[in-house]
Amino acid sequence: MQKHNVNLPIIVTARHMEVTDAIRDYAHKKVEGLHLDYPRIIEAKVVLDVQSHHRHIAEIILFCADHIVIEVKSVTEDIYASIDESISKIARRMRKYKTRLLKSHRPRKETSIRHLEEHVFHQEVLHTEQEHIEPAYVHKEKHKVRPLYVDEAIIDLEISERPFVMFHNQQTHRLAIVFRRKDGDYGLIEPELEVAANGAA
Repeated sequence: MQKHNVNLPIIVTARHMEVTDAIRDYAHKKVEGLHLDYPRIIEAKVVLDVQSHHRHIAEIILFCADHIVIEVKSVTEDIYASIDESISKIARRMRKYKTRLLKSHRPRKETSIRHLEEHVFHQEVLHTEQEHIEPAYVHKEKHKVRPLYVDEAIIDLEISERPFVMFHNQQTHRLAIVFRRKDGDYGLIEPELEVAANGAA
């Protein structure tokens, strides 16, 4: 079990409010007091925001070992209560998925984590009549592609709260994407491999 997070880098920032020493110390102690069996926390960020008298927001982002990112956000009428609720959310989520996250007896094909770049273009680029136009990037980032089983990818999606997870499916040995559907279920995208013989027929 992970013990007290000694010397854990914790960054506390705020929007629309001043971070007092008391608030910063409180956030530090709460994050340092997290006891996770898995994963090991490497760095933590706490983002606080006061939008109105009834909307005190505490967002906590944990950067952990094995490229796992845990993100939670809570809104209450008190900033301390929001911090407490976010910490509780992390603890509940990790308890819920602990058993499935710790699966380690499955055979895995020899593979490694790969990085794929994402390019997002301005909408105007897609509708222009010009040819050979140089696209302008909105943002560019790298996606870590980990070797996972489908249920592990779903767990990773739940923990990170990202819209999708790209992974190397250990059952089919193909690149795959798990994403959240609007109905609350999960979708799986995998490329179909066309048989050369059928294509030639």
